[in-house]
Amino acid sequence: MHGQNLLKPGKEAILNPNKWFSSGMKILISICLFIGISALGFGQNASLSGKITGEQGNLLSGVVIYPIDDMQKAVSTDADGLFKIELEAEVQKTIIFQLFGFKPDTLSIRLNKSEQRKITRFLSKKITDISEFEVVDKGDRQLGITRLDPKIVNSIVGPGGGIEMTLKTLPGVYSNNELSSQYSVRGGNYDENLVYVNDVEIYRPFLVRAGQQEGLSFANPSMVQELKFSAGGFEAKYGDKMSSVLDITYKRPKEFAGSAQASVLGGNLQLEGATKNYRLSGMIGARYRTTQYLLNSLDVQGQYRPAFTDIQGYVLYNITDAWDIDFLGNYAVNNYRVFPQTQTTEFGTINQALQLRIYFDGRDQSRFATGMGAVTSTWRPNNKFKLKLIASGFNSSETERSDVAGEYFIDELERDLGSDNFGDVAFNRGIGRYQTFLRNSLNYQVFNVEHKAYLEKGNNFMQWGIRAQQERIQDELKEWRQVDSAGFNLPLAPSDSIFLDNVIRADTAFSSMRYQGYFQNNYNWRRDSIDFSISGGIRANHWTLNGQTIVSPRLVFSLSPLSWERDITFRAAAGHYAQPPFYRELRGFDGTVNTNLKAQESWHFITGADFTFKAWNRPFSFYAEGYYKILRNLVPYEIDNVRIRYYADNISDGYATGLDMKVNGEFVKGVQSWASMSIMQTREDIRNDFFYDYYNSDGELIRPGYTFNSVAVDSIRQEPGFVPRPTDQRFNFSLFFQDYLPKNESIAMQITLVFGSRLPVGPPDFNRYRDTLRIPAYRRVDIGVTKHFISPDRPVKPTSPLRNLETFSLSLEIFNLLGINNTVSYLWIKDVTNRLYGVPNYLTNRLINLRLQMTF
Repeated sequence: MHGQNLLKPGKEAILNPNKWFSSGMKILISICLFIGISALGFGQNASLSGKITGEQGNLLSGVVIYPIDDMQKAVSTDADGLFKIELEAEVQKTIIFQLFGFKPDTLSIRLNKSEQRKITRFLSKKITDISEFEVVDKGDRQLGITRLDPKIVNSIVGPGGGIEMTLKTLPGVYSNNELSSQYSVRGGNYDENLVYVNDVEIYRPFLVRAGQQEGLSFANPSMVQELKFSAGGFEAKYGDKMSSVLDITYKRPKEFAGSAQASVLGGNLQLEGATKNYRLSGMIGARYRTTQYLLNSLDVQGQYRPAFTDIQGYVLYNITDAWDIDFLGNYAVNNYRVFPQTQTTEFGTINQALQLRIYFDGRDQSRFATGMGAVTSTWRPNNKFKLKLIASGFNSSETERSDVAGEYFIDELERDLGSDNFGDVAFNRGIGRYQTFLRNSLNYQVFNVEHKAYLEKGNNFMQWGIRAQQERIQDELKEWRQVDSAGFNLPLAPSDSIFLDNVIRADTAFSSMRYQGYFQNNYNWRRDSIDFSISGGIRANHWTLNGQTIVSPRLVFSLSPLSWERDITFRAAAGHYAQPPFYRELRGFDGTVNTNLKAQESWHFITGADFTFKAWNRPFSFYAEGYYKILRNLVPYEIDNVRIRYYADNISDGYATGLDMKVNGEFVKGVQSWASMSIMQTREDIRNDFFYDYYNSDGELIRPGYTFNSVAVDSIRQEPGFVPRPTDQRFNFSLFFQDYLPKNESIAMQITLVFGSRLPVGPPDFNRYRDTLRIPAYRRVDIGVTKHFISPDRPVKPTSPLRNLETFSLSLEIFNLLGINNTVSYLWIKDVTNRLYGVPNYLTNRLINLRLQMTF
């Protein structure tokens, strides 16, 4: 080809050897001419070769590569994602990389003479709109996976913000505490949710009692590339928890970039970059958060000094085209200190309006320091087969130090609307004092080694893995509480004695091993009129502490009729989800540890459908899923704020059933919004749970609901049967809505609305059948208005000092727009007659926040 380009018309005679030489000489001269001309032609060229992968390192075949000024030189990657293209040397070239369903990539390059350069490029999946919340591919729909857009996660309005705030707006996800990142799913509790980051299971602190102590959750939203969430019926490859799984994947950086955010509640900075040949890449993120501004709106006034920090790093090295190694590290310190001074809370009813005044002395302090490191080695011998080896370690050092005394006054308020003293104290109902003392410390480590494999063969996609995990626990508990009402110690004691309530002293240390394994196969079958998918798998788990081995089969089935006009997918799932206990479940109310505790078990039965449609000529999708969960060998528990205290015994069975629905689409043209609604009931029957009703001689009930060691003549034994579980929130509705000014789209608005019906609550006596009261419904609206000064649609001038910024925005946010006093828990106090009062602990009030965000 190159030799032909050197020949010009009219020169044939000069170069025609038939006219000048013999046949042998002709052959020799022809060879020399060919070599010389070829060398002359190719000496001016160079080559570019390498491989193309997706964001997760999967090799991409069929990627088209070509110079922007010469499409005739286009080549494509082979089955192994490899390519080679010849380019003109010493000329600046712009190379295009294209594949359907992925964002096009460009590379500006200049090669030297005869240079043969190797590169690795990454293509990102295409998102049709930068504000799109959800991108659901066919595989995710078939498996019941919800995929979230990190851009929404980084901008959602709320005091917590981030990933968990976004999850709380999804169907089946419940939370009644904006200060906490914890959430329950379909009747489960906070400990029943799996979280993975880059295939590494994440753990959270154990000793957290209240949402204001939590600080930062593990995942840094600025570092996230992909988020997947399942509310139940998930695959066998995910671990041994009963409720949900959140699967997070961090970015694979391709060039220098970063982001920054600052607000009244703290800030974060994230940087990323890669070498020219993309062999080495990495990113680092640092966050600081303080909730002092939020906590100052609580009823308990004092000196709040919360400080939460963390730093994360993610480094990737491409050793060869087929072998990668990466490291993920995190260190976080959550410090919470408060010196409470006073509390004034009004509660009761219109017929009995009460007020609690407390004067505090002392301080409350907690510190949670966690560190995690994980090394992953990935080998891809071809684009059909991938092997992973993961080694990780986690350490948490947690301490609680509290010595707080409170002098309290219970007053009844004037309720006569016509009185000049309406709302003032009418008379005092009781005076008392209480003191809490804590000296608790917990240190635990988790080390594991895991192997994973992925094999694609025809219509089958097989995955398997094994893991060995060691856990070390060291726990020391010292806590007590004393209540004194008007000089009388409760319960009443001799004058020379003091009774302490809830005394716990324990010192525990042990080590154990867990062994886990799984195998699953995803089979897809497609014909002209139907698209069929089935995912079947099995998990096994053995724990050396209790000697229990559990086998869990799981199955997910989906069907999509292709001949229908509407794009609809039907889905059903069934499976066994067992949750072997971790340390929190082992520890009872008195601090003793039950090492014989067995796994809690749940059978999931799920059916649902989702379909896409158009309204107002805009795209929408609707999702509905019904479920029934059979719960066996449960460990009952009590929840106070976010603290879970277990009975440490498998003594109950139960169920959870409900319906989840969500509609998602462009309610306003060009931006995504969604609304979610859930109806749910979860109940359990605690074995050998009973009480006695006592009657007088006239047959009148005089003492209901008390358990005694001996049975009186005038008593009747009652068995409560099924009682609501602590997470029995019957109805939940959430809304995320976006809008913008029609004539100025740079000004946008977001609203986050959450409504959750009432949760069960009762006195702190650990008798679940007495939890017949309900916390008031949780109602909250947060709103934000954002001005986008710089965006991809609104770039700045090349001479501007802000020319290196990709986006720049300023948001004004109003938390708890309606100013509703939501209740998270109750403070239980007594008067001298031993009458018990439940005083609500309210959450944050209406507050204003200013937030600055930028990317570069």
